[in-house]
Parts: sequence; C-alpha cells; structure tokens
Amino acid sequence: MHGGVLADWLMVALCAVSGAYCLLRTRTGTPQERRTARSEALMGFGMAAMALPAAVLTPPEWAWAVYGVVFGAAALRALRWARRGGHHLHHLVGSLAMVYMAVAMAPGVAGAGGHAGHGVAAGGGMEGAGGLPLLTGVLLVYYALYVLRSAGHLIPAGTAVAGFAGGSAEGVVRGAGGGPGGVPGGSAGGGTELTAACRLTMGLAMFAMLLTL
Repeated sequence: MHGGVLADWLMVALCAVSGAYCLLRTRTGTPQERRTARSEALMGFGMAAMALPAAVLTPPEWAWAVYGVVFGAAALRALRWARRGGHHLHHLVGSLAMVYMAVAMAPGVAGAGGHAGHGVAAGGGMEGAGGLPLLTGVLLVYYALYVLRSAGHLIPAGTAVAGFAGGSAEGVVRGAGGGPGGVPGGSAGGGTELTAACRLTMGLAMFAMLLTL
C-alpha cells in the first residue's frame, strides 16, 4: 500500500513537472510550436490530476465527465490539425486515450462509488476501472512503441539499444523533431533533448496508467 502511494506521487510529480515545462514553452516559438506546447501542457496536468492517490483526494462524480469534455474538446482540436500530420496525430491519440480512461473510471463503470480507479497504484490503483481489453491493448502497444522510439532518439548513436529503438545521430539532435529523425509522427514544436525527454516521460506515464485499467 505504501509503495503504491509513493508510485502515485511519483507519477503526479513527473506529469506536473512535464506540464509546467510545456507551459513555459508556450511563451516562445512559432504559433504552431506554441499550440503544440499548450496541448502537451494540458496532457501533463490532466494526467497529474488523474493520478492523484484516492487517499488524498476523492473527486466528485462529475469530475470524470469534466475530464471527458475537456479532452474530448482537445481531441477535436487535434483532429483539426491532424491533416497536417506530425505530432498532432499523437496529440489526437493521447486526448482520445484520456477520454477513454475517464469513461472507464466513471461511476457505474469503474465499480462501487466510481472511484476505484482513481490513482495509479494506491489501494489497487486503477484496476477497478472498466476498460475494454482490446482497446486498452491497442493503446498499450502504441505507447510502448512511442516510448521505445522516443528513447531511441535520446540515446547516443552507435549503441545497440539506439539502433533497436530507431535512434540516430540526426534523431538525437532533433530530439522529438519532425522529419525522418523524429519520434513517431514527428513534431510541431521544440526539437531540444529536454523537450524529447518531456514527451518520453508523458508517454511512459500514459503507458503506466493504461496498464492498470
């Protein structure tokens, strides 16, 4: 139980820090880069809130509907830009995944009280949530590949792991940037290694949250 709470707080901290960094990125760059940073900040803070341990905060039943509406709107916004490809497609998948988790943890789906799914690890974590195994599996595969690909671009070229994960010298320089060296879907904003590490962190957090459905 204690270890589970610590895992929850670690998840909250990582997602919140990632969201804060993305929020800072909204102050600079091109309009497209700022849009990307805003989307990533929303994702980071949303995951941090969703991962809060149930022992600390029990959200009202309507909170899950708010999650669904907010990230449903984010998905529609990402869909508008998805025709341009790049990182917008990843934002679309991420927003839909957040809507899916909110529905899976909503009252009447997640189980008695609807709060069995709040938190990632504490008290059993989100295992009480009512997710669809097939859909959860597809999202897990997507995020596993995303994490491996992202990690490959942060590992120095020439290593066996970097080659396996699709890393390259060009990818390390670009970080999460668009083009052949970028992570899946490329990037619309920010090409530094710190930005790539931020996206890798959120990918890992999403994978961990989906794993507990």
